[in-house]
Amino acid sequence: MPTPVLFDMDGVILEGPGTVPGTYADAADAALADLGVDPTPAQRDSLRQHGLEGVRDCCTALGIDPDEFWRRKERHASVRTHDRLRSGERGRYEDSDVIHDVTERTTTALVSNNRHETTTFVAEFYDFPFDAVRGRDPTLEGFRRRKPDPYYLERTLADLGLEDGIYVGDKPKDVVAGREAGLETAFVRRPHNRDVELPEGTTYELESLWTVPDLLEE
Repeated sequence: MPTPVLFDMDGVILEGPGTVPGTYADAADAALADLGVDPTPAQRDSLRQHGLEGVRDCCTALGIDPDEFWRRKERHASVRTHDRLRSGERGRYEDSDVIHDVTERTTTALVSNNRHETTTFVAEFYDFPFDAVRGRDPTLEGFRRRKPDPYYLERTLADLGLEDGIYVGDKPKDVVAGREAGLETAFVRRPHNRDVELPEGTTYELESLWTVPDLLEE
């Protein structure tokens, strides 16, 4: 069988490097409203930041479960993201069509730092027949395990019974995580990383996804 190929999502399949700014801030506000709490301006600002710092302290002060707040925040962020995809406000790169060809020839997977709910939505919405789809768990620990930690890549490889493959990404942390998971790495050039220095340890540099099938022959 040709070499398995695992794809990152944001910046590789979906246009742009990541979730649009403001999505997580709006999601935090919605989660707070769900839980019926009225934070101080400082607490709200802290919880609207897309990170873990201060989450437990603020939630404890407000008398709410930080894990429940985080789960609701992730859910609201997914709803907003999916609405943007359905409306066409955010699209996918045209060369992601090549995934259909690659999946006919070898094992493929989608492994992203984005939420698992959203990676699943993207695979179904665009009818990509991946053999496995993996995004981050909607928990505080799931957020900590994002790349460059290889956790989600390693978990996907184990689920598929694979020991090698190529991971296609657009950020230095993708290369780090891929190498840590024992994979070759392909760094695809996009408008947002055109001038980024090629990450150390990159196996292949791609100008587009159209060239991924060529890697299967090497």
